[in-house]
Amino acid sequence: MSENRIYNFNAGPATLPLPVLEEIQASLLNYKSSGMSITEVSHRSPWFDDVINDAIARTKRLLGLDDKFHVLFLQGGASTQFAMIPMNFLADGKSADYVNTGTWSTKAIKEAQIQNKSCNVVASSEDRNFAYIPKDIAFNKDAVFAHITSNNTIKGTQWAQFPDTAGVPIISDMSSDIMSRPLDADKFGMIYAGAQKNIGPAGVCMVIVRDDMLKLIPDNLPSMLNYNTFVAKNSMYNTPPCFSIYCIQLVMKWLEETVGGLAAMEKLNQEKAGLLYDFMDATDFYNATADKDSRSLMNVTFRLPSEDLEQQFIKDATAKGMGGLKGHRSVGGCRASIYNAMPIEGIQTLVAFMKEFQKNNG
Repeated sequence: MSENRIYNFNAGPATLPLPVLEEIQASLLNYKSSGMSITEVSHRSPWFDDVINDAIARTKRLLGLDDKFHVLFLQGGASTQFAMIPMNFLADGKSADYVNTGTWSTKAIKEAQIQNKSCNVVASSEDRNFAYIPKDIAFNKDAVFAHITSNNTIKGTQWAQFPDTAGVPIISDMSSDIMSRPLDADKFGMIYAGAQKNIGPAGVCMVIVRDDMLKLIPDNLPSMLNYNTFVAKNSMYNTPPCFSIYCIQLVMKWLEETVGGLAAMEKLNQEKAGLLYDFMDATDFYNATADKDSRSLMNVTFRLPSEDLEQQFIKDATAKGMGGLKGHRSVGGCRASIYNAMPIEGIQTLVAFMKEFQKNNG
C-alpha cells in the first residue's frame, strides 16, 4: 500500500479499487481532452452518453443480462427503493412476500406497510438476532414478488444460494454484494444496489429491472417515483448523479478487464473471507457472530472477549493503518468489510495484526 493510504474496512462508503481512483484523479481536471472536469461535463453531452452507455453495457455483460433487463441509475439510494417497489408493483388486492434478515429488510417491510400494501413476512431470523439466513421457506405462488436482502452488512450474513420461489420473481437488495459473484439473472424481477458499498461512491443506486415487472406499474405515480420514467429516458429524465455513474463505469471496467469477470471475483472473495474466518475459527479469542452456513463474504462481523478489548483492538488497528473495523452502532463489536476492492494483502495484514493482538491480550 502507498504510505498515504490505509486498508479501509469501512462498510460504506467503502474502499474503491486503486486503479479506478487513479483514473478518476487523472480525469478530474480535463476529461478526455474536453477541457472540463468529469464533474463539469453536461449529462446531455456525447461524453456523458458514452459514460452511461458503457456502464450499462459492462453491467449487462458482467451479469449476463439480455435485452429484457434495463439498467437504471437512480437517486435516493436503496432506501428510496424500499418505498418505490411496493408503489410500482403492488396493486390493490395483490400481495408480496418478504424475508426479514436484518435492519435493511425490516426497513423495506416498513415502507410497504406504510402504504397499506399487502406484505407477507414469510420467514425471519429475528428469533436469533438475525444470525442466520432462513431455509425451506414456503413462498406464496400467487405473490407478485419475493423480496430478499442478499447480504446483511450489520449482522454479517449472506444468502449462499438464492431461494427457490417456484417462479415468483425475486426482488433483491444487493447493495453490499452486487458484482461479487455470478448469478442466474432470470430468477430476478429486479435487483437494486446503493453503489457506496461495492461498486462506487455514494449518490446513486443501480436498479436492474425486468420488462414484465414494468407492465405492473400504474399510470398515476409521480414521474420521479415511476421506474418507467427512467427506462424511457435512459436514467436521464432529470440530471442524474453523473460523477457517481462515471465511477461505476470505471469499476465495471476494472471488474471486466483487470479482475476477469465475476467468476474470478467470486473466487478471490471466497479466498479472502476464508483466510479471515479460518483464522477466527481456530481461536477462542475471536468469535464470528453469524452461523457458519450463513456467513457473509463481504462483511465479517465478530466479537472479542470484552467490549474494552474491542475498543482497544479498533484503536490499535487504526494506529497500524487499518480503518473502519468498528461494528455498526446498533450491535457493537467489530466488523471487517472486505468488498471486491479490498486486496488480499489487506486481509493478510489484518490477520497478522489479529494474531499479534491476541498474543498480547489473550
